[in-house]
Amino acid sequence: MCELFAISSRSKARLCYSLDEFAKHGGKRYSNRDGWGIAFYEGRDAQLFKEPCAAAQSDLAEMVANKAYASALVIAHVRLATAGKPALSNTHPFRRVRGGRAYHFAHNGSLEGFIEKHEGDVLDRSRLGETDSEMAFMDLLSRLDQAGSDTELAPLKARFDIFAEFAADMVNYGPSNFLFSDSDALFVHAHRRHYETEDGLGPARPPGLHIRHCQKASDKGEWETQGARIDDLDPQTVLIASVPLNQHGWEELPEGCALAIRSGEVVFRKDTG
Repeated sequence: MCELFAISSRSKARLCYSLDEFAKHGGKRYSNRDGWGIAFYEGRDAQLFKEPCAAAQSDLAEMVANKAYASALVIAHVRLATAGKPALSNTHPFRRVRGGRAYHFAHNGSLEGFIEKHEGDVLDRSRLGETDSEMAFMDLLSRLDQAGSDTELAPLKARFDIFAEFAADMVNYGPSNFLFSDSDALFVHAHRRHYETEDGLGPARPPGLHIRHCQKASDKGEWETQGARIDDLDPQTVLIASVPLNQHGWEELPEGCALAIRSGEVVFRKDTG
């Protein structure tokens, strides 16, 4: 039961973010996770911090929580290992560089049979780690490579259509909640998610992700919840999370919903159900 979080904003905000506390929002039974990672975009590049250990045991995670990095685009992930051992190469967000831009990708779910389908092919050979999630990222990049050039991004609508088609294909293999960014925009796909029950993790069901439009709320320049605080908050900001991080302003994203978000504004949306 991995956890996803993202920010897209019109201007830079300062995020103080405890990955350990974030993991607990998804269920205390599984709060001691197998890895964590967070990418703070700065133009075409990003500060990427990640480790294959529980954030509660990490001095690096504590530093990230206290530093308050300024960024208008953030992707974070806390991992519960299902495919691939705890290792840096298996820890999200995954990163690649294309055309002078840093691409990052994080996934919540399991894609049964996807590794076996591509065993030994170009997607398999391009992986650093062992996860179905990273192989899915290689698939998405391959599709985007065919549509763009070496130096310029394709138009946002074209990239969104590719992402939405990719996500629709992935749901055939299992729960497919994705966060992806090419530094220009944040792409989101909500599907199904395993929720904690008294007997352990239950069957995957929607909602896979939740959204919060800060311009619809009275955050007044800052937003705070247990384990997270955002200062210098632009009212044109969108937050994405696996589960609501507090009681106010969150909306469920329906199963099969794909979004392209740029500068805190949802530019394109597709609901496939």
